Amino acid sequence: MVCALGAAVCFGTASVFQAVAARAAEPGTGSGVDAALFLRAARQWRYLLGLGLDAAGFVLQIVALRRLPIYVVGAALAASLAVTAVVAARLLRVRLSRTEWGAVAVVCAGLLMLGLAAGAEGSRPGSLALKLGLLGVAGLVLLVGAVAGGLPDRARALVLGLAAGTGFGVVEVAVRLVDGPGLGNPALWALLLGGGAGFLLLTSALQRGSVTTATAGLVLGETVGPAVVGVAWLGDRTREGMAWTAVLGFAVAVAGALALARFGEPPAPAIPAIPAAPAPGPPSGGS
Repeated sequence: MVCALGAAVCFGTASVFQAVAARAAEPGTGSGVDAALFLRAARQWRYLLGLGLDAAGFVLQIVALRRLPIYVVGAALAASLAVTAVVAARLLRVRLSRTEWGAVAVVCAGLLMLGLAAGAEGSRPGSLALKLGLLGVAGLVLLVGAVAGGLPDRARALVLGLAAGTGFGVVEVAVRLVDGPGLGNPALWALLLGGGAGFLLLTSALQRGSVTTATAGLVLGETVGPAVVGVAWLGDRTREGMAWTAVLGFAVAVAGALALARFGEPPAPAIPAIPAAPAPGPPSGGS
């Protein structure tokens, strides 16, 4: 659980820097799958710092997924928005309302309930069909990203965010199914393709349109689907008699994260005030 929360801290802090860098990059082609935009954003130190934090978070996420059910890790990762809110409040001087501080507390309460209710990770081995299915979903994420580039900005942000979250969700499940470095395991390719697609689509979503909408889609995509797969196919369970506590904790944590979705949005650049023109005085001289 400590590793899951550490991953949330890394991802939540990284998103602040990456959102600012993506908005500062030159506009791309408009496609949701725009590798050139990713490379332009990666020239900025903020984005590189965010990538470093993402790498550290990914290592912590792998450790957590090897010990905890996917639904616990997914909810903890959604809680990265609470971290983003607190970091934005400190570093970017964004003011949090009482409601938003309450949402941070709600996320923490949901995670506490999950921590108390979570059982051990499931021990079922993933079938070949599940591994191939993950690879297919990762490919579909790329296809959806390419098509979403032609949508209006608001719909584009939601679809790209949801697709990026689905790509990261593929990574969460694939980590449990990769049992060695063998290149013949479809889950390994699903992990690489899903993670890469998620980064490309998220960068495009942050660059144009409503980042708040994209972030909400991201949270839903990376939590709900992987949790269902973990319970239905991998045997994730709760402690005896605490299933409802886990369900409630998961719902509370995700709802609190969605309430904080606006903190995926970088601050708007300050516009310098234009001094008012002096009022005309009385005409000089005259007849």
